[in-house]
Amino acid sequence: MENPFIVTGKIKPEYFCDRQDESQRLTRCILSGGENMVIISPRRLGKTGLIYHCFEQSEVKEQVALLFVDILRTSSLQELIYLLGRAVFKTLGSRSQQMMKNMIDTLRSLRGSFGYDPIQGTPTFDIKLGDITNPAYTLEEIFACMEQAEQRCIVAIDEFQQIVNYPEKNVEALLRTHIQHSSNANFIFAGSERHIMNEMFLDYARPFYQSATILTLAPISKEKYAEFVTRHFEGNGMMVMPEAIDVVYDVFQGNTYYLQKTFREAFAASVGGKTCDIAMVEGIIDSMIEESHHRYSETLARLTLAQKELLYAIVEEGKAQRITSGQFIKRHSLQSPSSVQAAMKKLMEYGIVTVENNEYSVEDQLFYRWLLNS
Repeated sequence: MENPFIVTGKIKPEYFCDRQDESQRLTRCILSGGENMVIISPRRLGKTGLIYHCFEQSEVKEQVALLFVDILRTSSLQELIYLLGRAVFKTLGSRSQQMMKNMIDTLRSLRGSFGYDPIQGTPTFDIKLGDITNPAYTLEEIFACMEQAEQRCIVAIDEFQQIVNYPEKNVEALLRTHIQHSSNANFIFAGSERHIMNEMFLDYARPFYQSATILTLAPISKEKYAEFVTRHFEGNGMMVMPEAIDVVYDVFQGNTYYLQKTFREAFAASVGGKTCDIAMVEGIIDSMIEESHHRYSETLARLTLAQKELLYAIVEEGKAQRITSGQFIKRHSLQSPSSVQAAMKKLMEYGIVTVENNEYSVEDQLFYRWLLNS
């Protein structure tokens, strides 16, 4: 029996929950051309799954060349160029021998580093980071390859906010210049650190200001997700209690990853006639917290005392407001407004705390539950 609650990787259309409006909007953007899009959502809310879902539409695959690059773990412009170059080579170079030849001729700065597949008789992307000795020049060549592509290119860059951490100067301006002058490629910029993404695309002093349409993902509604869970349980001859769905949704505040992970376990546990009830899902959540104990303990150990004190103050309030006010500082026995500001800056840099509508909360809902119990 196939488990319909997919946690990682591509999701079959029948196992994709809701997001109809967002899917239609993104698909229209991809097919219409001439428009770039920004997708902003907290981590693990489904932005990557949404992109893959739209990429899998038959009309999309037929009309455009699709490239996906995840730069979360990159730390330099050189690494971004390496991943982008590899994606361009594999996606466009595989389409025709002529396109492959054009790419080899265009990527002059890397020409001597390509490998060769003796069986297929074609070049292979055996480039190493050290082969990219002039990143700005290689980037120009990569964009030239996309300009020559037989189909319009759609390039999705996941965790795009990572570029602000690169040591190189003017990365935003460099990318914006190439993108602005590209006539055969459009971009989807996806990011999970909302305050950084908003600054990048809404601050008039930044290069990407008003250069793309912004799509902000909210959690899937409880009603829609409950329908999804119930349909797949009952469709496989299983029972799930509505109260169990409510508990999981409320605990994780609609976080798609944790909802799917919990009900994936519950679905497997229900095979054989067991009913998915509150006791079952609470047991699964407790197990998830226990499994993450070591990782969360290490995260906490890396924080300074001031950062820990502020983190626990936020946990106590759930959603914290006016964190530098005298009332907040006194209520939680914190040191000073400047100390709170410095601690918050680091907590946000580490991706532990997020802010929305001037409310601060723990980004990872499972970590939040662990902190409540610790």
